[in-house]
Amino acid sequence: MRRIHFKKLGCILPVLALLLALPGCNGAEAGTAGTEQTGSDMVSRPDSGEENGETQSNGGIQAGAEAEEQPAPDLKTYSWDEAAVYEAEEGTLLGGTSVKESGGVTYVEGFAKEADGLELTIHIEETGFYDLSFVSRSADGGYKENYVSVDNERMGTAKVEGKQYTDSLISRVYLEAGDHAVSLTSYWGWVQVDSLKVKPSDELDPRRFDIEPVLVNPNATENTRRLMTYLCDIYGKEILSGQFCENGMFGAENATIWKATGGKYPAILGLDMTNYTPVSVAHGAEGHATEYALECWEKGGIVTFCWHWTTPEKYITGNWYSTFYKEHTKINLAKIMNGDDQEGYDLLVADIDAIAEQLLILQEADVPVLWRPLHEAGGGWFWWGNAGPEAYKQLYLLMYDRLVNHHGLNNLIWVWNGQDKDWYPGDEYVDIIGEDIYPGEHVYTPQTSKYLEVLEYTDARKMIILSENGCLFDPDLAIRDGSMWGSFCTWGGEFITKNKQLYLLSEQYTEKDMLKKVYEHEHVITRDELPDLKNYPLAGE
Repeated sequence: MRRIHFKKLGCILPVLALLLALPGCNGAEAGTAGTEQTGSDMVSRPDSGEENGETQSNGGIQAGAEAEEQPAPDLKTYSWDEAAVYEAEEGTLLGGTSVKESGGVTYVEGFAKEADGLELTIHIEETGFYDLSFVSRSADGGYKENYVSVDNERMGTAKVEGKQYTDSLISRVYLEAGDHAVSLTSYWGWVQVDSLKVKPSDELDPRRFDIEPVLVNPNATENTRRLMTYLCDIYGKEILSGQFCENGMFGAENATIWKATGGKYPAILGLDMTNYTPVSVAHGAEGHATEYALECWEKGGIVTFCWHWTTPEKYITGNWYSTFYKEHTKINLAKIMNGDDQEGYDLLVADIDAIAEQLLILQEADVPVLWRPLHEAGGGWFWWGNAGPEAYKQLYLLMYDRLVNHHGLNNLIWVWNGQDKDWYPGDEYVDIIGEDIYPGEHVYTPQTSKYLEVLEYTDARKMIILSENGCLFDPDLAIRDGSMWGSFCTWGGEFITKNKQLYLLSEQYTEKDMLKKVYEHEHVITRDELPDLKNYPLAGE
């Protein structure tokens, strides 16, 4: 079925949106109150609230500043019925794409190779934030994901599954008045694109940054509660810097940052428990991450751990050190969690117990940990995500129960990083939601659409962090867009250094000027700017 067109000839629709004023930002003022309408190609102009002396702010910085819960605001929303519609066949075809017609629908297909794509020119009448939605379907019914860029800046991905035409949303793109090039280019390809819809973005709820520092484990240690209180206090106002560095806080990645920035270190040290896994130990791996974590905390830093969980020996089909990838193991998590593989269940519990030994060492030293197990499950490339969300959630709850209730580990802040709403294990097991994003090279946008998608994972208010990233994002854009991730943590190796002996910066993903801008930014916290977390005041102190 064809969609209603607004000024189909020329594909020009004046759309008016609310740009909320942010202190310290270069955003435009909101439009004047009232409505303008000239035929079907106009949408309502949002009321700025200025007539009654009120001002709006739904970016970062000010949000979350109030200690008391604020009443639900009356937020402005915009219907897709008001959207401009740009037909795919009227755009510019890139690479091997072509126009086809079937069942009364004309569409663009052929997203098979890297250079294949579609570019549409949209017209924006007034500067503001806009939502973009490609209406498409999968050519074969399977899951597809393709890159969306605006004026050659990558904004996210359009996802679609099934043979029915559906919307794939990129939220809250900041567009200045004038013409803009919106492109869809091949990533996982093989889609059929009907149209692109554009409408003003809904107003954001400023309460999204108001997080109570209440941990899911009621027996959390004092230092763990102090750390969580600090994280909540700065959320929406500051961004914690972080870096994965396998050799500790003075390893090559951190040394590279120190050299490139003239003396800055990240506030968060990212480490991995993989070398403590029993199969890794059996094959000669040596773990030092616990020692590095102890050192980091003693020197005033924050520690986060992931766990690339190598499978027990009986399930290995490839390289033992790569068995966290599904291609290198024959483990069947569904059978294990359903009770059809008791030996496998016992082996997994033994692995969890081995990691618990290291976490207990940290608890004994009163070191709180941002604990991020079973990460990126929704991606399907790790074995813990290869049997679907239900088996994964059962494993997640098993791990929580084993670590917290059996081993008495009370120094963990539970960071869930499943990457998909369907994999969410429940509010009672999640302190913080993490998202891992690798948008490409020199992509400095804050991935606002993904941030807003994560807000919808649960109705509860949870802090959202960028638990892994390739490129750094521009903090000014995050403030402007209202996507103030609580922290970032850049992956190691080529994402930051090209020579680990000479500490030479790799600019393949983040250029030196942007690295320096981020680490010197007034709203990015580096290690030297952290407070004394061992004595950070709890609520009421």
